[in-house]
Amino acid sequence: MITARAFAGKHYAVYGLARSGLATVEALLASGAKVTAWDDSPEAREKLVSCEGRSPGLGPCLRRDTEWDLSNFDSLVLSPGVPLNRHPLAARAKAANLEIIGDIELFARARGELPPHKVVGITGTNGKSTTTALIHHILQTAGVPSAMGGNIGLPILAQEPLSPNDKGAGVYVLELSSYQLDLTQSLDCDVAVLLNITPDHLDRYENFDAYAASKARLFELSSGLHVQGCIPAKAGIQSGLLPSQEHNWPALQGPHNLENATAAIAVCKALGLSEEAIEQGLRTFPGLPHRMERVRERDGVIFVNDSKATNSTAAAPALAAFPAIRWILGGRAKSDDLDECAPHFGHVRSAYTIGEAAELFERLLKPHMPVKNCHELEAAVKAAAQDAESGDTVLLSPVCASFDQFKDFEERGDRFRGLVGAL
Repeated sequence: MITARAFAGKHYAVYGLARSGLATVEALLASGAKVTAWDDSPEAREKLVSCEGRSPGLGPCLRRDTEWDLSNFDSLVLSPGVPLNRHPLAARAKAANLEIIGDIELFARARGELPPHKVVGITGTNGKSTTTALIHHILQTAGVPSAMGGNIGLPILAQEPLSPNDKGAGVYVLELSSYQLDLTQSLDCDVAVLLNITPDHLDRYENFDAYAASKARLFELSSGLHVQGCIPAKAGIQSGLLPSQEHNWPALQGPHNLENATAAIAVCKALGLSEEAIEQGLRTFPGLPHRMERVRERDGVIFVNDSKATNSTAAAPALAAFPAIRWILGGRAKSDDLDECAPHFGHVRSAYTIGEAAELFERLLKPHMPVKNCHELEAAVKAAAQDAESGDTVLLSPVCASFDQFKDFEERGDRFRGLVGAL
């Protein structure tokens, strides 16, 4: 794990004990800090047991947050999932003038004690995970020491510090959500990437401009190269140009993945990789689960898991990529329209709506295509499979968050995969 002498002797409050929270507690304790932690979930608290046994003399770790005297702490480390705009603990910390940070900021403060390295930060509404994983894969394929972390689900503090080798300094590749950027103050990236900005997470921000400003903070923090994707160009920002040559990148199909690949190429060139090394990485990239993931072919019908498509902009590329689709969509809606998907309705032969948004999407889609309100994913998969003909694609691309029926988009995609496998 990544530790730092800079944390020793300080007292941190850690609220939220999911993956990044647990890794934060472990790293802080290993650094010689004192930690008081809490999570409202009993299951999350159970994962953090016997802190005294792991770090003798540091005192109890778990204490209900309502009992915290915030004047006793040096910093409050929040999970990115805790809403800064409405959680009472955040309000209490602000009133007490206690700094509120996240694990990415702790990583930024530990950098001075790490071996020579570089940091690539990637943000944007869509494409972050694929671009992060692609850059990491290209670096690994080229023999450059690299570690991947952040919003992609791998806590950066849980990674081992990178040591330089004959290919150069190590590179930390970070996927950064707007929530993480809100909790970050001093992350100076060697290469900062802003892929795109479209409306999302508006329950956490006053308006779209506030959300966009949160994303743009990555450029404000970073003094290195700025790489901008398909959003209006600004002074001092390098916009990537799409490769014009023919390419053979099996896991990077569709125009959206061409944009992701373009950003990755720009980053890797900036890091000094050769065109040959970059091309090899692009060609061998295996792709990511839940992102236009081909699950199975059955009687000429392809089943595709695109559970990560949690908004209309993210779902549109999958609709564009297949000519004859049986579309499963729904969940907890982030908006009351499907405008970004509308240009590709001609590719959809029939739709199957699920979750809280089932009635809304049924009403929106009925003028354009046959629609069945299936309520549950199980019924939708069964109905779509029955209706599908050879040459069709049964596509789970939900346009919605998963939290009405599933823990997260991974659980939803895993469930789809299991249902398809059982057909």
